Amino acid sequence: MKRRYLIVGLIAVMCLITGCGRGQGDGTITITNVSYDPTREFYEKYNEIFEQYYLDTYGEKVNVIQSHGGSGSQARSVVEGCNADVVTLALEHDIDLIANTGLIDDGWVDEFPNDSAPYTSTIVFLVRKGNPKAIADWDDLVKDGVDVITPDPKSSGGACWNFLAAYSYAKENFQDEKSQKNFMKKLYSNVTVMDSGARGSTTTFVENGQGDVLIAWENEALATLQSYPGQYELVNPSVSILAQPSVAVVDDNARSNGTEEVSERYLDYLYSEDAQRLIGESGYRPTDENILNEFSDKFDLSISMWSIADYGGWEKAYQDFFDDGAMFDEIYN
Repeated sequence: MKRRYLIVGLIAVMCLITGCGRGQGDGTITITNVSYDPTREFYEKYNEIFEQYYLDTYGEKVNVIQSHGGSGSQARSVVEGCNADVVTLALEHDIDLIANTGLIDDGWVDEFPNDSAPYTSTIVFLVRKGNPKAIADWDDLVKDGVDVITPDPKSSGGACWNFLAAYSYAKENFQDEKSQKNFMKKLYSNVTVMDSGARGSTTTFVENGQGDVLIAWENEALATLQSYPGQYELVNPSVSILAQPSVAVVDDNARSNGTEEVSERYLDYLYSEDAQRLIGESGYRPTDENILNEFSDKFDLSISMWSIADYGGWEKAYQDFFDDGAMFDEIYN
């Protein structure tokens, strides 16, 4: 626990250092995007096209600073003083955490289309070439001798989606809550390393060679296949969850920084055709249905998808599963 708060504190300090200067001598406007782990490569590319778009359209130079980490940790860093102009986090609950402090105005979820979720994803498995443990679905992850890698739901938004994807399978296949909990307990007893964020788990699995299967964001698994051709395989489970990463302007910071307009345009441009295609190319599912169909060969659209609405929304999901003493603590401890 001390280590977790130390990490959050370091992130906050870094954000304060990088985000305190809002303009440069040549008139460049600087904004800071605080995001979660697996988005760093996407936003590196997106920032380039947005900066060019903004210069061409409004005649002003923009410089976007990126900050990445576990989504929950990133949200807490903003609460603790990270000078973010916008947040692009793994789940709505993390942005609500910031909004509850007054840093983000009420009604943020309706500010941009699709509940302020410009792209979606889902949860899949990444296994080593040849799939030595014959992983095909969630029930294979509870077998003896299968080492599972997944991040910690206490710090990672992606880990919360992983948990709910697995629990959705349990609910479809077991009638009573006791059996569902037993399934989840077996699954997490097979978890050998629990990193603080999704990217850390990918590093553990890919670069450190630990585990037989990584429970991963779909985009993270696709990126790994591209970066390490022939070394890994993606397995689509029969049941998963529609993961909706959320975006918001940190209104109080943006007003203080004088960056409200550019921050709103930064997030709004995520819905443009150019950005939506970049989203698809980066392994996320575009919310524009026509552009999503352009990537039908990349995404398995036949997976049985649950949603956070099936769990009563994020507030109830946290109460039931992720708050101190809730189901995750019960089965993991």
